[in-house]
Amino acid sequence: MYNVVGVRFKKAGKIYYFDPLDYPVETNQHVIVETARGIEYGKVVIGRRQVDESDVVLPLKRVIRIADEADARVVRENEAAAKQAFAICLEKIKQHELGMKLVDVEYTFDRNKIIFYFTAEGRVDFRELVKDLASVFRTRIELRQIGVRDEAKMLGGIGPCGRILCCSSWLGDFEPVSIKMAKDQSLSLNPTKISGLCGRLMCCLKFEHDHYESVREEMPAVGKIVITSYGEGKVTAINAAARTLYVQLFESGGKPKELPFDDCVVKA
Repeated sequence: MYNVVGVRFKKAGKIYYFDPLDYPVETNQHVIVETARGIEYGKVVIGRRQVDESDVVLPLKRVIRIADEADARVVRENEAAAKQAFAICLEKIKQHELGMKLVDVEYTFDRNKIIFYFTAEGRVDFRELVKDLASVFRTRIELRQIGVRDEAKMLGGIGPCGRILCCSSWLGDFEPVSIKMAKDQSLSLNPTKISGLCGRLMCCLKFEHDHYESVREEMPAVGKIVITSYGEGKVTAINAAARTLYVQLFESGGKPKELPFDDCVVKA
């Protein structure tokens, strides 16, 4: 077992475990930690706890110290410098006529590196751009190509539901989403109805998928013959959310009747 705290570096970023050593680290405090890319400033979102070896990445990095106001001031200065770096990089991209869209710029806490995030339709030869940026900033430069989902996470926005995007407000990791999830939830397969601002299938399709699957396992499949209080009929559709079935009754005819799941028994 390892004694750890969970630290997040961005509002909806991934949570990483660190060894708190003997520091009295508490939830919502900011800490300075050692990471693979250098010294970073993060927020403790999971208090001190013990986890199995399978839940940590070894060797476990450590908390260097609890952050103070001077550290917070460095972060604000880095954010201001990143905005200036963004404008400079945009100009350099135009000069080199590169087919890339700059999304965000980030300084590491110790200013050991500047990371430029961008999107592009294909591969981009940015070697000359890196040389130009290195000559301007006199530090290590990293250009990182990201996908459209990551772009939406960084930029944020309002989803079709009228709420702030899940990926930019609380969703730490992206999970695979498939068109089958939309079918299982009886949603319209119109891409404009089930796609987010990023143009990909909405992440929320995944949130309720397990529930729909468990409900569908209990319910008769489409095409099954069932006995109801109105007589026998054939299941034509399922509403897993409402736990109802649409049954085409043999005797009465007409449109399929929506019936509670409990009122339908599969005919042996």
